[in-house]
Amino acid sequence: MHMPAVSGKGAVVARPCPRPAFHAISAPSCPGLRKSFSARPTPSQTRGPLPLARASPDTRDTPTVPLGGEEGYDVYVYEAEPLEEGVAKHTLSVFVGDEAGMINRVAGVFARRGANIESLAVGLTQDKALFTIVATGTEATVANLCKQLAKLVNVRYVEDITASEHFQRELFIAKVAAPPGATRTELQQVAEVFRARVVDVAERTLTLSATGDPGKIAALQRALGRFGIVELVRTGRIALKRGENLFTGPQVYRKRPAISNADAGEPVNVEASMDGDVYTSSGSGSAAHEGVWNVRNVLDAYYENEGSEFEPYTLLLEVQDRPGVLNQVTGVVARRGYNVQSLAVGNSEREGYSRITMVVPGNATGIEKLMKQVQKLVYVDRVTNLNANPFVARELMLIKVRATAAQRGELLNLAQIFHGSVLDVSLTTLTIEVTGKEDKMRALQSVLEPYGILEVARTGRISLVRDSGVDTKYLSSVAGNKVML
Repeated sequence: MHMPAVSGKGAVVARPCPRPAFHAISAPSCPGLRKSFSARPTPSQTRGPLPLARASPDTRDTPTVPLGGEEGYDVYVYEAEPLEEGVAKHTLSVFVGDEAGMINRVAGVFARRGANIESLAVGLTQDKALFTIVATGTEATVANLCKQLAKLVNVRYVEDITASEHFQRELFIAKVAAPPGATRTELQQVAEVFRARVVDVAERTLTLSATGDPGKIAALQRALGRFGIVELVRTGRIALKRGENLFTGPQVYRKRPAISNADAGEPVNVEASMDGDVYTSSGSGSAAHEGVWNVRNVLDAYYENEGSEFEPYTLLLEVQDRPGVLNQVTGVVARRGYNVQSLAVGNSEREGYSRITMVVPGNATGIEKLMKQVQKLVYVDRVTNLNANPFVARELMLIKVRATAAQRGELLNLAQIFHGSVLDVSLTTLTIEVTGKEDKMRALQSVLEPYGILEVARTGRISLVRDSGVDTKYLSSVAGNKVML
């Protein structure tokens, strides 16, 4: 294939289309691959039973070469490239007061500046929200983003924790082709290796959930790719600092306080300056700070929805990876006055596409109209209302609590009861990871409150339709062989 190129004198000449460098692999399921298929392979290219993947139009500028070194083959493997010099991935923590349109405004800061968001996780409650954002850019670019985010209304702090000792976790749910027999047995063995849990069993598929750092999730996706991933949904990454370190440490970005001469966005000493919009996790300070921010930096483990006349609807959106697409989606929701209870954004099984899981309270008529408006967006491929079918829903929470040496045994027992795991232990703190439904998060928080909860990070809820067609909500509406409508 040839494409026109402009020479130094302005004449248009033909030159071969550059093919990014490229090699054969034995498994097709590494992240960044599109659908699997086979296309004219030679015996030397098929050293295993696994097909390779075709390069998508979105990756034509990625360094690849045809398999076997021959022109004309259309089988390619995506190969990741290192970041440019001076560019790095930065993990940002943004704690804000939740209000209508806040998600849209935070996403708009990145969209207007063309910043690349690799991962976004939002933990929401009625009055607070914690954003964990992984963005790619230079030090100057990310610092400018932090300053712009700090200028938004109701922002408590913006902190770049990249240089701090911290751990990252994300949640992964995949529906994998698993016909009965040896294939299903092998798939269950792979799941056991990665400590993944089976959350749904159907005639031809298994649905697995797993948590871990980005490296583990990428390895699991690669291992499952050889079986055939039918559907995939992931959360963004959430992060907490290790040990006794908490957010709003010695350096954060904040808005210019009314009685301070500090420049907006400049690092400030939180302990020394209590007159701005940043407060310590203990919530101490003068009486002038009464209000929504006279609280600790602790996100609730659930969204309090009691007394609401609206039913929460779970919407699953498949969108193209384009700058500003999240801003467009949340803008449609905000302009129509809907309140988002949960939001999770992650890659799908198709390269160049992501899935957005949103929980929006409303009635059937209003949600249907909202779905039609979202579907009209250019980069939105599909919108699904999961409430119409039984579906599996999970979210991930990290919770850091005070723990003396004498209390560690009790906390370990509690973590085991809730099928959680301990991620970090220090002299005075203990961090627990737990996955499940909102009721489970609520119960865990209630039993940990007497020990002293220091920090909470949540991913938001992700969901997939159950191929088995059965869940607890469905069974509660069944009487014998009749379904109550």
